[in-house]
Amino acid sequence: MTLYIVATPIGNLDDITLRAIETLKSVDLIAAEDTRHSGLLLQHLAIKAKLFSLHDHNEQQKAQILVEKLKSGISIALISDAGTPLINDPGYHLVKACRENNINVVPIPGACAAIAALSVAGLPSDKFSYEGFLPAKTKARQDSLVKLVNQSRTMIFYESTHRLLDTLHDMQTVFGHERMIVLAKELTKTWETIVSYPVAELINWLNEDTNRQKGEFVLIVEGHTKSDEDIDANVINTLKLLQKELPLKKAAAITAEIYGLKKNQLYQLGLTVEN
Repeated sequence: MTLYIVATPIGNLDDITLRAIETLKSVDLIAAEDTRHSGLLLQHLAIKAKLFSLHDHNEQQKAQILVEKLKSGISIALISDAGTPLINDPGYHLVKACRENNINVVPIPGACAAIAALSVAGLPSDKFSYEGFLPAKTKARQDSLVKLVNQSRTMIFYESTHRLLDTLHDMQTVFGHERMIVLAKELTKTWETIVSYPVAELINWLNEDTNRQKGEFVLIVEGHTKSDEDIDANVINTLKLLQKELPLKKAAAITAEIYGLKKNQLYQLGLTVEN
């Protein structure tokens, strides 16, 4: 009666661990995000196992079914399409349900794109935050970035081909032109690329060749370094509240008067947090 959380390769199939192979061979059932995709990996490893579909759209409903199967005494492995399950992949509801039912949950560690990228980024790794994918819509994405503008930890983001440039432009708007970003593309695969530039230069680099914009991306973003020009979170909250009722110019003027700051500085800030 054990659920194994098994990490699988993010590209290079040789990155599968010996323990992962033995676990996948020994379990009674493998819960997979995409059974067709995972079937290819299992075929490569010469593993014959019964597969159970568990993805974002059915996990809450199917988790209880798997819990009952585990209670009956069988063992189950959970895998995602690539990397470590639950890291921006399904599995949270299943693991939570297992914990609530006193079912043993065992990690089988291995590949993780976020950690692989961080390890080669050359940015501080003693403290970092994993932010996953930002919202798809511009306003929601910028609002999320504004909340992170004073984050001093190194930040890890995932991004897709289609939203990469939009996200970087928003980071440039919110974080400034000079914020250092390490872009890790297609990790462990044939076209693996890792580059480091200030965000404005990174955008230019990507625009020089559209092929550079294709693939799966991890963005490692330098944390904020405090300076005398930092704006307190209370100031930002006041400005946002006033913007709901007043034009930006007036809201910036009132906020500046309350906190003794420059109107132009707050006006520029307001352009990124406008409601």
